[in-house]
Amino acid sequence: MGIKKITVQGKDVAIIEKRNFDYISLGDMARKFGDELLVYAWMRNRNTVEFLGLWEKLNNPDFNPIEFDRVKKEAGLNSFTLSPKKWREATGAVGIISKAGRYGGGIFAHKDIAFEFAAWLSPEFKLYLIKEFQRLKEAEAERLKTGWDVQRTLAKVNYRIHTDAIREVLLPPRLGPAQIEAVYASEADLLNVALFGRTAGQWRQENPALQGNMRDYATVEQLVVLSNLESVNSVLIRQGLPQAQRLRQLNSTAIAQMHSLLGLRTVKRLGTKEPGAEYELSLRSQIVTSKGRGRQALFWS
Repeated sequence: MGIKKITVQGKDVAIIEKRNFDYISLGDMARKFGDELLVYAWMRNRNTVEFLGLWEKLNNPDFNPIEFDRVKKEAGLNSFTLSPKKWREATGAVGIISKAGRYGGGIFAHKDIAFEFAAWLSPEFKLYLIKEFQRLKEAEAERLKTGWDVQRTLAKVNYRIHTDAIREVLLPPRLGPAQIEAVYASEADLLNVALFGRTAGQWRQENPALQGNMRDYATVEQLVVLSNLESVNSVLIRQGLPQAQRLRQLNSTAIAQMHSLLGLRTVKRLGTKEPGAEYELSLRSQIVTSKGRGRQALFWS
């Protein structure tokens, strides 16, 4: 969980990622106006408790509404106190978290909640916080787009290597256009099944409202693995391995590479339980029915 920082009115504010959402340091924000005690003062406020409860109801299916009602009844009393830890333990809240550590530790909140706290501190500070946060997200989006474009270009290069291997090894002489198209399409779907567990046609049936093809909706990590699979498959083709055997090897390669790229402890198996037999039946069906469909995409379309 890396730490990013933005500077808001001369104060560095840390941001971490939790559950694929951005959490902003309430402590850093509070220290511009005093210390972390401001966070506890804000949480004692009845309006704050109601806001936090509504946010959890909208975003947290495990939120405990019964305990929340109890906390809300006590809010506003002189004896009422509320800390992030007490709030989480009582209600199962996820909007505010505490992160241990000498560097980068402290109280963090989902950006929706952090913006509300910023407004309580200072409306002006909130506007600058939102501005700098948006600047950070725009910069991240631009970097992601650049990386995605590079990987797509790489995929195109490896695709050419892949189709050259198919043409040189798998295409017998004097085949007609329909038969050639069927061979290319079957090899394209070999990679689709190895990485995504479905053919291009199956993807279209599952996503009739989406424009384009699977490549247009692939992540950077998927494009990286896809490029590698094209190269691996071209080598396996030249070695003369049958499709079923190549599918098993490609599927294992895809799982291993996605595991490494995403840093997951466990990765759900991509493809079918017995990919070779099922896929061979799918390929035979595609070859028989490919004539008359119009041009079937060589790779993803």
